[in-house]
Amino acid sequence: MRWYKDRIGEMKGYAPVYSVCGDDCAVCPRYLARTEEELHETAVFWRDAGWRDRVVSNEEIRCRGCGTRSTCAFQLLPCVQAHGVAACRECGEYPCGKIADMLRRSEEKKRQCRAACGTAAEFEMLCRAFYEKEENLQKMPGGGKQL
Repeated sequence: MRWYKDRIGEMKGYAPVYSVCGDDCAVCPRYLARTEEELHETAVFWRDAGWRDRVVSNEEIRCRGCGTRSTCAFQLLPCVQAHGVAACRECGEYPCGKIADMLRRSEEKKRQCRAACGTAAEFEMLCRAFYEKEENLQKMPGGGKQL
C-alpha cells in the first residue's frame, strides 16, 4: 500500500490504540485509511494478504471501531460483552480457547502478510498492527487507549 508505506515514519511514534483482540489500531491500515483511494488500496492489500477472498468495497473495508460492529472475526467482542468485561484479560476464563484459536489463526495469516508486503518496513508496521496480540493483551487495559 503506497499511502501506508509513505506514512511509516510518522506511525512509529503513534501511541497504541488496542482493539479487543489485541490489535494495535493506531497503525492499522483500515483504521487509518481516509480517502477513497487509501481505502481501495487497503482492500486490494487485504485480498492479496489472504484476509479477504476478493477486493471488498470501500464501505466494507472502512473501520469504525470494534464497538460499532456486530461481528468479530475471532468472536471476542460478543464474548467480552457476554462476560461483562472491557477486555479479555479481565475475564476469569482468560486465557481461553478463543484466545488460543485467535493466536493460532493470526500466526497462520502472518506468513501470508509477509508475502504480500512490498518492504520490510511495511511488514514490521503490520506486525505491530496485527501480530503482537499476545503481548498487547497482557498490556490491556492501561498500556494504551482501548478502542
